[in-house]
Amino acid sequence: MSGAVIIGAGPGIGLSVARRFAREGLPVALVARTERTVRTATEAVVPFGVRAVALTADSADETALRAALDSAAGELGPPDVVMYNAAIIQRDSPGELSVRAHQDAWAVNVLGALVAAAHTVPAMARRGKGSFIVTGGMPEPKPQYTSLSLGKAGVRTLVEILDMEYGPSGVHVASVTVDGPVAPGTAFDPDDIAEHYWRLHTQPRHQWEREILHRGQTATARETASTGHNSELDGIQR
Repeated sequence: MSGAVIIGAGPGIGLSVARRFAREGLPVALVARTERTVRTATEAVVPFGVRAVALTADSADETALRAALDSAAGELGPPDVVMYNAAIIQRDSPGELSVRAHQDAWAVNVLGALVAAAHTVPAMARRGKGSFIVTGGMPEPKPQYTSLSLGKAGVRTLVEILDMEYGPSGVHVASVTVDGPVAPGTAFDPDDIAEHYWRLHTQPRHQWEREILHRGQTATARETASTGHNSELDGIQR
């Protein structure tokens, strides 16, 4: 196994997923916008005894993100799994943000995921295996989170498109939709949420799910991937 790439490896879900994959012996490449964030994430992974590569890149900067992904592949080899966890989470009502502010949010929430997929998923398809998993949210749009609602709707569509394009070639494209605020010790504990990502990555192809919806006390597979079937999960908490 050549390892996992975590884009958006900040405190919370990204860090917990990195630890979850490292616990299984996978080396990890950690990508975050600031050196401080990625250093903290790397230090949290080191105790698992796997190789950890720290990379800085703004997911809205296509050149920087592609360069980070190239560096990750150069250090660890082509990834077995890529997780896209970057997002701009902010309160804004309809008409409150400028067009530029919406474009900035869209660049992180959606276009960064598209760039990451375009850079890594075709190679997975050629190998006939791999996972590309996106952190979703906002299963129902909320006016007080307009830009985030638009972004999560966009990334959900992107996951569906990528699944249709690459699923038949053996790439499991999926999302974990989190319907609540992430905090340790709550029903939305990031360590519990991380279990969904490992589950998706290790699912047999005939059981592939495209979206797991986590509402706190329960998690349900909302959609079936292009080559899978629908099923329910048994109360894994976020």
